[in-house]
Amino acid sequence: MPIVYIHNQATNRIESYSLPLSASMPYVTGGTLTVREFKAASCSQTLWTDKSVMEAWNNLRGTYGRPIPVGFAFRRIWEGGHGGQSQHYAGVAFDLGQGLSDAERAEIHGIAQRSGVWTYVEPLSMTPRWVHVDRRYGTPACAAGGYPMLREGSRGVYVFTLQDALAAAGFPTGGLDGIFGPNQRRAVMNYQKSRGLTEDGVVGCNTWKMLTGETVGIGQTPSVLAKC
Repeated sequence: MPIVYIHNQATNRIESYSLPLSASMPYVTGGTLTVREFKAASCSQTLWTDKSVMEAWNNLRGTYGRPIPVGFAFRRIWEGGHGGQSQHYAGVAFDLGQGLSDAERAEIHGIAQRSGVWTYVEPLSMTPRWVHVDRRYGTPACAAGGYPMLREGSRGVYVFTLQDALAAAGFPTGGLDGIFGPNQRRAVMNYQKSRGLTEDGVVGCNTWKMLTGETVGIGQTPSVLAKC
């Protein structure tokens, strides 16, 4: 049975739910998004997202008023499917509307843009067969965008992604819990030292670029946590 971790930013707590694939995602109203749909093509039984993402989904689905197919949502970084610092690996992105008409996708796209609840709504010219939306948070560590800077004390979906990537690269932090603690700081410093990066335990632009570049689509290495 999948385990779904939710970062509740209102309380800054990581919540854990053990749910069957047929169950609604936590904080989703009306059964409009199941665990199976959020999991999508991922083989993983360990998933994570943020409460605000589920609330943004409620807004989109409620305004549209009809089912919205979800073709791609959550993905573990070592599974690949997207390059670089994809928001799918953080569990805060959706590719929607596959199989709908151009007019229906345009309607969903317009609702998402007007709502103001999504951080990024990709132009339809870039995704002619689906609608991409994501609700990221934090200031990107790199000027070009991507994941935010993390350090000891950080919590949330990007910490899960970091823990997942470090483990895949052979620098496990002890588990997937979304909390950047002392063990994770040591793992980050060991990784930085091994790659000739500044050994400060802070995950900034250079560390993110190197780590994600190495681990996106690397597969289930011996040190991967919560294998499929």
